[in-house]
Amino acid sequence: MTQKTILLGISGSISAYKAADLTNELTKLGYAVDVIMTQSSQAFITPLTLQSLSKRLVHTDVMAEPQADKINHIELAKQADLFVVAPASANIIGKLANGLADDLLTTVALALESQVPKLIAPAMNTQMYLNPAVQKNLATLKEYGYAEIQPREALLACGDYGPGALATVETIIQSITKIFNI
Repeated sequence: MTQKTILLGISGSISAYKAADLTNELTKLGYAVDVIMTQSSQAFITPLTLQSLSKRLVHTDVMAEPQADKINHIELAKQADLFVVAPASANIIGKLANGLADDLLTTVALALESQVPKLIAPAMNTQMYLNPAVQKNLATLKEYGYAEIQPREALLACGDYGPGALATVETIIQSITKIFNI
C-alpha cells in the first residue's frame, strides 16, 4: 500500500494544541501529514512543534512558495488523499462554506479535487456552535462533500458546558481510518 497523504488544517481555537497529538499519532500510523496553519492558530501552537512531529514542512503563508517551479497551494491540493480541518473554528467554517480564499488553508480547500474526502471537526463555544449561521455553514459544507466529526459535550475553556469541544484524537483518527478502510 502506498503512503497516504493527509492535509491537516489547523484554525484558531484553544483546541489547536490537540493537533500536536493528532499529528503525532497519524505520523506513527504511517501517514504523511502536511500541516496547514492559519495565522490565528499559530497563537496557540507553533509551526515548529508540528513540524517536529510530522517530520514535514508546516505551511503557514499563501504567498510562500518553497519550490520555485511549483505553486504551493495547488501542489498541496494535488497530493492530498484526505483533507481534515481539526480544530475548525466558526471563522474557518464560514470561510469554507462561502468559498472565501484569503489564507493558505482556504485556498488549498478550494483547489482540492472533488473526489478528495473532506472532514471537519468543529471546536468552539456552545452558543457559537449552535448559532444558526454556523449550523447553516456546516450544512453547506455537507452539501459540498464535507463530513462533520461531531464536537463533544464538555466543560469548555470559557467555562460553559455543552457541545463545542473538539472530538477526541481517537475519534478523529477513527474517522480518518474509516475513510481509508483500515
